[in-house]
Amino acid sequence: MRCPCGCGQSIELLLVKEAKPRWDLLVDSSKRPSLKPSVWLQTGCRSHFWLRHGRVEWCD
Repeated sequence: MRCPCGCGQSIELLLVKEAKPRWDLLVDSSKRPSLKPSVWLQTGCRSHFWLRHGRVEWCD
């Protein structure tokens, strides 16, 4: 996915159970994705956000 801040950075998240760190992808009945835990970029724009029900929620 691309960073939602608009910087254009590509974000790769590991979803396989054996990976560390890894994220869980959940899709609700309306087909909106959610990710657990939050996404926190350690380099570049350093964005920190949750993806919940298809919407980006920025962390302070």
